[in-house]
Amino acid sequence: GSPWIGFDNFITFFNSYYFVRLLRNTFLISVTDLIFNFPAPIIFALLLNEVNNRWFKKTVQTISYMPYFVSIVVLCGLVIDFCQAGGVISNVASILLGESVNLMSKPEYFRAIFVGSNIWQGLGYGSIVYIAALTSVDQELYEAAVIDGAGRWKQTIHITIPSIMSVIKITVSMAIIENFKQFPLFWTMTGGGPDNATTTLAILSYREAFVSNNLGSGAAVTTVWMLLMIVVIFVYNRIFRNVDMN
Repeated sequence: GSPWIGFDNFITFFNSYYFVRLLRNTFLISVTDLIFNFPAPIIFALLLNEVNNRWFKKTVQTISYMPYFVSIVVLCGLVIDFCQAGGVISNVASILLGESVNLMSKPEYFRAIFVGSNIWQGLGYGSIVYIAALTSVDQELYEAAVIDGAGRWKQTIHITIPSIMSVIKITVSMAIIENFKQFPLFWTMTGGGPDNATTTLAILSYREAFVSNNLGSGAAVTTVWMLLMIVVIFVYNRIFRNVDMN
């Protein structure tokens, strides 16, 4: 017996004061994290691949994996403690800022905090797939490159990276989707603050549906959110379909 309201929830969302800001936050945070967080495991895997000491290599890998298995709540608690006034990161930042401040209360610093915490947690675990891919690279290619006079840098550019490019393409697609889904970290760490700097489409969808109990509005936001992800993935696939570094 409920009345059919058509696209009213979508129209209300598109006409809301925060619509443009939500899109900007979602894209800026996602793109910033992708730019810095995605290459980190690749670089880490390439560096480990150059290490000949097996014991040292395994030790570094094990230590780098540990943050991934820490609960997101514990991770957020550590980041908040480190970034509050008097925290480790705040004290280091005070050298540049001139005073120790609560970095979590400053909207302009949150993207750097978010990207840094993501790299800290996912660096080691994210490198596993690349380390596995590196083991399948034909070693005869490196031997031929050495004979031709190629150093380690040219070997990396012309042999290593092209050999794992198919893996990179897949992981980029997965990273784009994960970046749009950054809900647990935002909600646990800031709840959308400070000053709505971390209020994204994911946060608004949760607020509307489960905090305000407005399921229709929450469904509209979620639909827009999903459509944006589909469009971004489609554009990515169209651009990088024929990318080949060989």
